[in-house]
Amino acid sequence: MHPTVDEGVLKFLGFEQIFKNALTGLPLGGGKGGSDFNPKGKSEGEVRRFCEAFMSELYRHIGAATDVPAGDIGTGGREIGYMYGQYKRLTNLHGEGGLTGKGLLWGGSPLRPEATGYGLVYMTEIAVQKQLGRPNLAGLRVAVSGSGNVAQFAAHKLLEMGAHVTTMSDSNGVLYFEKGMSHDDWKTIVHCKNVDRTRLSSLEGKVTGTYLDGQSPWSIDVKYDLALPCATQNEITKEGAERLVSNGVLGVMEGANLPTTLEAQEVLRSSNGGSLLYIPGKASNAGGVGVSGLEMSQNAQRLTWKPEEVDGKLRDMMADIYGQCETGRTLEEGANRAGFLKVARAMKELGYVW
Repeated sequence: MHPTVDEGVLKFLGFEQIFKNALTGLPLGGGKGGSDFNPKGKSEGEVRRFCEAFMSELYRHIGAATDVPAGDIGTGGREIGYMYGQYKRLTNLHGEGGLTGKGLLWGGSPLRPEATGYGLVYMTEIAVQKQLGRPNLAGLRVAVSGSGNVAQFAAHKLLEMGAHVTTMSDSNGVLYFEKGMSHDDWKTIVHCKNVDRTRLSSLEGKVTGTYLDGQSPWSIDVKYDLALPCATQNEITKEGAERLVSNGVLGVMEGANLPTTLEAQEVLRSSNGGSLLYIPGKASNAGGVGVSGLEMSQNAQRLTWKPEEVDGKLRDMMADIYGQCETGRTLEEGANRAGFLKVARAMKELGYVW
């Protein structure tokens, strides 16, 4: 779990997750949790032993029809594997969807690691086509923050679509690619983060970008067409939003959960006469939890779908969520309204409120 997370952040994330899950149309509830273990600088053995110890208590509270955890900041495929292995040892339950984000060898879904980043870009493409009248993302300068799972696969899909990915970052600094990163740059960053598990500063001179220590994509004075914050909550401040607007940004689509502060949101809402595209994370990053739901469906069927099938369902899901966003005066209002009304209607029909 990220070291800045506390009980209040978890409550907010759980509240936000309820409405995000409602937008997917899948039978999912909502919740968040974590631990105070920081994996940075820990050995493989230390990470494994912690994950097993954590699951030794958690296992009694989760299950395919009870509560199904998934990964997030600091918890990727490696950690899910260690936890699921311990879950199987303790419960003697095999093949069920007790966790999602599992490896393909033991019940995972194709495209689950990619889903949040890919889904974010699919929705971005729809917004650019419908709101800006552009045929695709080709040629647009897109800033991506973070260098974890969401950022990696958002950048990958953007490169596939011909966009110029200008930034990736971590908590120590930002890599800035004036002419856009290359596929080789992307591979080097992924190896740095997923294999070497080190900081982006170690890549200076190994990629075509420039490393700027102590900076973020939102603190440097650079023009972007689109901003995709994919790191953590509250990363775009009021000053960062003002810088984006003054440099002519066309849209901000959230890949992280509420990466834009309340003051920054006000800046985005009021800019360009309210015409700037702003899609909140409960809509634009819902692809990850959506494919978690699809992973649970595959586990229940004892089947693994083809990647093309999962990708098609993900694209359809993001298009459906975008359609719900269009029900408001702005995309943000539409997302908030649609999620709230679904939850309120369900609670009333179940007799929880009247």
